[in-house]
Amino acid sequence: MKTRLFAFTITFLVLSFAPWIGNDALHAQTADDIISKSIDAIGGRDAWLKINSYKLTGSVTAQGMDIKIDITAVQNKGQRFEITMMGMTGYNIATPTEGWSYMPFAGQQKPEALTPEQVKYGQDDLDIQGVLVDYKQKGYTAELLGKEDVEGTECWKIKLTLKNGKVKTDYFDPDSYLLIREVDKGTVDGKEASQTVDFSNFQKLPEGITIPMTMNNGNGDFIIKKAEINIPVADSLFKAPQG
Repeated sequence: MKTRLFAFTITFLVLSFAPWIGNDALHAQTADDIISKSIDAIGGRDAWLKINSYKLTGSVTAQGMDIKIDITAVQNKGQRFEITMMGMTGYNIATPTEGWSYMPFAGQQKPEALTPEQVKYGQDDLDIQGVLVDYKQKGYTAELLGKEDVEGTECWKIKLTLKNGKVKTDYFDPDSYLLIREVDKGTVDGKEASQTVDFSNFQKLPEGITIPMTMNNGNGDFIIKKAEINIPVADSLFKAPQG
C-alpha cells in the first residue's frame, strides 16, 4: 500500500508484538522485538517475500461522490494509482527512476513529470513487501518511542527512518498488534510533507498475508473491494504517457 491525491500506500502492514514475560519480572521491549513479532503476526517474513505484485480495487465516498480507485504495483518496479471521478480518470505513476502525474479533475491539461525529489520521496511505496521486512538490510533504523494514545487506545509507537529521509511513525494496537495508524513526514521540493493514514478492517488473504481493507487519510474511507495478489502486470502500465 506516499504529493498525491489519496496516496494510500499498502506497502505497509508489517505489524508487531512482544509480550511482557518472565517470573513476575517486567522485561523492556525493544523495536526489534516488536518488529520481528509483528511480521509473524501478519503472515510471516517468508509469506511477504513471496508477494511480487498486487492490484487493489476499491472506492472512496467523499463530498457526495463515489470515487473509484485502482492501485497496481510490482515489487521495486512500479506503482500506478488511478482515480476516477466526475467522468474523468487520473493517475500517478512511480518507478525507481521517474514518475508522472495526471489529475484532469484538478485542472491538469496533460501529464506532468514528477520532480526528482518526489520520485525519491515515494520510493518506499514500491516496496510492497513492507518496509519493516528486513528493514536493517535496507538501511533503515527503528526506534521504540514507548506508548501513545490513538483515539482511546494506548498504542506501541515506533519511529522508522528511511534512507530517503522520510520518517514513518507507526502505532500498533497493544492487543492485536496490528498497525492502526501511520504518519509519514519528510521534505519534498523544499516543502514539509506530512500524511496520516488510519488502517482497519483487517482480513487474511488466501496467500497467507493480512492487510487492512479500509484506510483513511482524512479524505474519507478507502474501502478495498478486491485484492489480487501476484497477478501478471504489463510493463507498459508504468511507462511514460504518450502525447
